[in-house]
Amino acid sequence: MYILITGGAGFIGSHLCEKLIDLNHKIICIDNFNNYYNPKIKENNLKNIIDNKNFTLYRLDILNKEKINEIFSAQKINIIIHLAARAGVRPSLSNALLYEAVNVQGTINLLEACKDYGIKKFIFASSSSVYGDNKKVPFSEDDNVDNPISPYAATKKSGELICYTYHHLYDISILCFRLFTVYGPRQRPEMAIHKFTRHILEEKPIEVYGNGTSSRDYTYIDDIISGIISSLDKINGYEIINLGNSKPINLLKLINLIEKAINRKAVIKYADAQPGDVFTTYADIRKAKKMLKYQPETSIEEGIENFIKWYKKKEEGSSFYD
Repeated sequence: MYILITGGAGFIGSHLCEKLIDLNHKIICIDNFNNYYNPKIKENNLKNIIDNKNFTLYRLDILNKEKINEIFSAQKINIIIHLAARAGVRPSLSNALLYEAVNVQGTINLLEACKDYGIKKFIFASSSSVYGDNKKVPFSEDDNVDNPISPYAATKKSGELICYTYHHLYDISILCFRLFTVYGPRQRPEMAIHKFTRHILEEKPIEVYGNGTSSRDYTYIDDIISGIISSLDKINGYEIINLGNSKPINLLKLINLIEKAINRKAVIKYADAQPGDVFTTYADIRKAKKMLKYQPETSIEEGIENFIKWYKKKEEGSSFYD
C-alpha cells in the first residue's frame, strides 16, 4: 500500500515507517523537524530508512495547506496515518494557541485533502489524556470524555470530533487510537523514562511531581506499532480504540525499576503536582483485543531494560538529548 504518515520522523512515526517498509509498503513521510526538541534527534531516527527506495520524505508543516495539496496531487495514497501533533500536556498550558492550530487546524487540513482527493482511510493518533481525571478505571472507549484538563487533551478530543464529522459527511473511514504513554528506544527526551534515565546516569536529581503515587499505563513501542499495523485492513466506519498495556505502575515504582536496571540510586527532588497532569491512566483494551487481536507482550521491566540498552549505545549520540 501507499501510506502517508505525518510526524513520521518522530518517536512513534519513525518506528512505524521502518516496520511498514519492512513489510514492503511505500511510505510518504511528512515532518517539519521543529525545535520542540533537538531536530538532530529526528534526523537520527530516520537514518536506517532515509535512502530506502520505498521511503519519500517531505519536510513541511501540516499547517501549510498549499504544500499538503501538492503532495496529495503528486502521490498515490491509500491510507493516512496522522501522528503529527504538538505533544505534551505541560507545554500546552503556556502555548494553547499553537496547540490548537497544529492539532486541530492541521488535522482539518489533512481531512480536507482526503475529501478533495478521494482518500477513504484515515488513522488519527489521539491520546489517553482525553479521559482527564475520570475516576472509573480502567478507561473505556465508552466513557464520557467531556472534561479534558489541559489544552493538549482538549485538542485531541477536538481531533476525534472533527474526524467523526468528516466520516459522517464524506464517508471517510476513520480509526482514532487513544495511545497510553508510549515508551521505548527513541522516546522523546522530556518523557519520564527517558528523562529519569538520563538524570540518574548523570547523577542529577530527578523531579517527582506530587507524592509519587500517580500512575501511568506505560506501553512499549513495539506493542503500539503492532496494534497500528494490525488495524490497516480493518479501517471501516468510525471507531475509537484504546492502545495501552492495561497494567499501570506508580511513579516511585517506575523509578525503582529504572534504578535496578541501571544499578544506581536516584536523587529525588519532590515538587508540587503540575496543573493539567492527570493522576492515573489505565487502558481497558478489550475492544483492541476483540477487533485487532491486539495483545501487548512487553512487560515494563523488559521495556525499561531495552530502553536503557538503547540509551547507552554510543552511536545514538547522547549529546542530542542535552
